[in-house]
Amino acid sequence: MLRADYVEVVGRALSEDLGSEGDITSDSCVPKTAESKGMFVARMPGVMAGIEVAGYVFEALDPSVRFKPSVEDGHRVHESEVIAQISGHSRSILSGERTALNLLGRMSGVATATAQLVEAVAGTGARISDTRKTMPGLRALDKYAVRVGGGMNHRFGLYDAVLIKDNHLVAAGDIAAAVAAARTKVRPGVMIEVEVVSLEQLAQVLQTDVDRVLLDNMGPEMLRQAVEMTEGRITLEASGGVTLENVRLLAETGVDIISVGWITHSAPQLDIALDFM
Repeated sequence: MLRADYVEVVGRALSEDLGSEGDITSDSCVPKTAESKGMFVARMPGVMAGIEVAGYVFEALDPSVRFKPSVEDGHRVHESEVIAQISGHSRSILSGERTALNLLGRMSGVATATAQLVEAVAGTGARISDTRKTMPGLRALDKYAVRVGGGMNHRFGLYDAVLIKDNHLVAAGDIAAAVAAARTKVRPGVMIEVEVVSLEQLAQVLQTDVDRVLLDNMGPEMLRQAVEMTEGRITLEASGGVTLENVRLLAETGVDIISVGWITHSAPQLDIALDFM
């Protein structure tokens, strides 16, 4: 992840929290010269992501604050494990505490959820992918956290890949017309994918020049039939209704990719705390 991916995000988050008056709680009851030491501690097991982002929160507020990580992104923490130590002006640490914890907890939650799914499909050959269902403004951070958890990124936006879905087909006329138009207009090397909801639609797509097919909300038996129909000629992505409980069953059908929206739009926050010593 590039520094540029989070500098603006952190700036907006701090501005949102501090407003025009700043941290009136810390400023009113904590002496200006007070110094503190603290530890970031995991309250539950998980996969860490966003250590660098959390550290930058305090750098942006007060470069004199010392943030010393004990682990790196991708590290699997256990409950009560120390993630980082921090020291410096008490007011600065308190003012950045919630912003740092919000970002670190969210990113680690995404990485943890992704890792659980990746582990669940281990040995099947299927890969876990994210979607565009990210938190607005946090896409680069969300997708980075997916990679830390062992998943792969789908397209980053509407600009880097073609995904023809149901409403596109209604507007374009039919599958063949939509694919043909896209193939003539996008630059070489850009992936073209079509979403289908039935085996009949899949048969139509297989007569066109596409790179990947998204099999939307198909059960295991229909997914197996889709795999048999394609005979490895094209990449198959399954999506819709994926849970930790059923993901291995879906993976065992032979699909190449399983995309999961909830790992970014509603992944549980990893519980992390900052404790002063």
